[in-house]
Amino acid sequence: MTDHLTNDEVQERLWKAVDDHHTGMLGLTHDSHHFQPMTAFVEKDTNTLWFFTKSDTDLAQAIASGANDAAFIFLDRKLQACIDGRISLAHDKARIDKYWNVHVAAWYPEGKDDPSLTLLRLDVSEAAVWVSEGGLLKYAFEVAKANATKSIPDIGERRDVSFQ
Repeated sequence: MTDHLTNDEVQERLWKAVDDHHTGMLGLTHDSHHFQPMTAFVEKDTNTLWFFTKSDTDLAQAIASGANDAAFIFLDRKLQACIDGRISLAHDKARIDKYWNVHVAAWYPEGKDDPSLTLLRLDVSEAAVWVSEGGLLKYAFEVAKANATKSIPDIGERRDVSFQ
């Protein structure tokens, strides 16, 4: 793999990809519950991801009981990441207003004042990020070349990024 992106460029691509697509799998890293699909809202200046949830979910209840190590798994065509950090419950009215949209509203029939509405705040500490530039055609070419030459395909970069 060619290492040609700086850590700042990798971080910028990560935040842009999550901000563009939003959806990934969120879960606690030391917990027996399954990861679940969630919509992330990015605040790159503070390395924070925000999620809407209900206070009675398994995830929210585990966090309320003290669990706080979490990961958000994100995948799109050109970037994949495992984003780690500390998660906490927050009832931040300003962020509810900021990120509220028709998709979120569909889950809360009582609107922004739904008593079960809460936010999850993931303070990102690090991420493993894979960036692949060429798409499917480059991938197919690299796999064919690797098989023909008994080498490893060059399909992008993997980078461990610290946000601290």
